[in-house]
Amino acid sequence: MTAEPEQMNPLMNTYPPQPVTFVRGEGTYLYDDSGRRYLDFLSGLAVTSLGHSHPAVAAAIAEQARTLLHVSNLYGTLPQREVAATLDRLIGADAGGKVFFCNSGAEANEAAIKLARKWGGGAHGRWVVVSAYGSFHGRTLATLHATGQPQKHEAFQPLPEGFRHVPWDDLASLEAAMDPTVAAVLLEPVQGEGGVNPATPEYFRGVRRLCDERGVLLIVDEIQTGFGRTGRWFGFQHFGVQPDVVTMAKALGNGMPIGACWALDDVARAFGPGDHATTFGGQPLATAAARATLAVMEAEDVPARAATAGARLAKAVDELPGVAAVRGMGLLLAAELSAPGTAREVAACCLDAGLVLNAVTDSALRFAPPLLVSDEEIDEGVALLAAVLDT
Repeated sequence: MTAEPEQMNPLMNTYPPQPVTFVRGEGTYLYDDSGRRYLDFLSGLAVTSLGHSHPAVAAAIAEQARTLLHVSNLYGTLPQREVAATLDRLIGADAGGKVFFCNSGAEANEAAIKLARKWGGGAHGRWVVVSAYGSFHGRTLATLHATGQPQKHEAFQPLPEGFRHVPWDDLASLEAAMDPTVAAVLLEPVQGEGGVNPATPEYFRGVRRLCDERGVLLIVDEIQTGFGRTGRWFGFQHFGVQPDVVTMAKALGNGMPIGACWALDDVARAFGPGDHATTFGGQPLATAAARATLAVMEAEDVPARAATAGARLAKAVDELPGVAAVRGMGLLLAAELSAPGTAREVAACCLDAGLVLNAVTDSALRFAPPLLVSDEEIDEGVALLAAVLDT
């Protein structure tokens, strides 16, 4: 495969040269413009969790497209309310919550940051959001600054004020950073783009305790971890804590762009009409896709499937020569390679061999296959990776 020359590509140069053009997908497989088949163990960055072109989701999108596409959020639609009720139920807060729909994970985190500032500034005189080094929360100016990767900040300075970063999984550092200006702590249960780094239960429980003691919101970014991928509906559910705000996107629409910000009722009340808005967020086509996606996820019990399949995949990859360790939760995994600095080369060779995954760091490969992946497909993917590592 050869990448298209940059001068012939009509797209902005915001991604590396695209090595392959996919034209069709079915289940766990993708097909390129020459008809070659690939095993997809990345799911569009943890998005197509039911696999490509799932018939129930495709049918829901087609039916909704023939019925009602858009009316704006000045008016109600049925799929929007049904999906919001399902999300509230799956999050499982005793007190119940409210949902704001948007189009992406970055927008969901943007809504959460604005909500925290409105809640904190209006009632408590607080505005700062604390997040962790190694985190990733989006690419808008605010969510970029919330992202704990300073190397990504420099080209876009000055960034919005009111963000502070602390070492990951370090409760003492977080406690020291939580002065009276802090409105919220924003964390991922597993740092996805930061290298697939799971939090410990002790850390998340300690964070919840600190937030309670100091009157600070706990915002949990479930954009990559949500909807069964970790072996529970949401990653925070492994830790026995209840967040005040949860952000979601990626797998919610199985490829249809949709995001959501959920907040406990008493926190959500900080927003009033006009405080936040979106033209396309929660429109009928996206929420019809989400409604169908969630229905299949519940019928298939995807958290249980992810836990079982993830254990099989982790064990098989961990036993491969050239793999030093495997980390992650459920079907969000990273393989740390024995040879430093080789992950991008290995990922490129895997693509040549017909396996789609990516280098999440210089030395680690990320696996996020569809949650409906079969044992046979796992074995096929591991065999392809093994052949690449052998070379």
